[in-house]
Amino acid sequence: MPNLQTYLDSLVARYEQPAFIADDPIAIPHGFDDPRDREVIGLYAALLAWGRRATIMAKLAELCERMRFRPYAFVRNFDVQRDAARLDGFKHRTFQPTDALHLTRSLSALLREHDTLESVFASHLSPDTPHIGPALQGFSESVMTAAPGIPKRLQKHLARPSTGSACKRLSMYLRWMVRPGPVDFGAWTRIAPAQLVLPLDVHTGRQARALGLLTRKQDDWRAALALTDRCRAFDSNDPCRYDFALFGSGAYGHEHPDEFLNSGISDDP
Repeated sequence: MPNLQTYLDSLVARYEQPAFIADDPIAIPHGFDDPRDREVIGLYAALLAWGRRATIMAKLAELCERMRFRPYAFVRNFDVQRDAARLDGFKHRTFQPTDALHLTRSLSALLREHDTLESVFASHLSPDTPHIGPALQGFSESVMTAAPGIPKRLQKHLARPSTGSACKRLSMYLRWMVRPGPVDFGAWTRIAPAQLVLPLDVHTGRQARALGLLTRKQDDWRAALALTDRCRAFDSNDPCRYDFALFGSGAYGHEHPDEFLNSGISDDP
């Protein structure tokens, strides 16, 4: 009888491939060689990764051009008087030009203090913390206070576990930066893959519930932690590898869990 881990591992092997990159927002940071450029444009890519993929990719390409294809230097050295016009008119869905301006202002202040975004996130997390929740919370709060006059409206683009949000996009961003592999970068060393939380969205949640990995109905932070705990039973050092299995099969519609379940799947690891 096939078991659940074997099934999930087969999906990871299918979707954790370089071919996954081309149509995914992670393709944008993959276009840069400098790790500092990758982490900066990667954050924008993750925060803007909602809606139609073609639109997301077009908007991110536009943003790279506005940043003169030097995202780290542009953001770290951002000067409102000199550079604000470069972001004027940039928007994606509810992310408006004012959001682009104030997010960049705040990130500039953080980079001048910490030098890298890895240091910003890691400053809120100790090695023995079981998951990245405090890093997500601390980062979002830091962005809102790093520069004077940051408008409250920016908070809606910065998910925090304290609000109950699944924090899908920030969790995805940390997966990109922390995990090694042919898709993710493995560029950060101060956060361990074991501390990551699965990026939970409607596709991942639907697949997880169909496979009995998740019983909570809401796609919220508690559900994200519960799903990650289930995946830790299969790989305690790298539970987020199963994001490829659940998101890949759910988003692309290539798998039908009910058919596999009916074949006699076992929940034993």
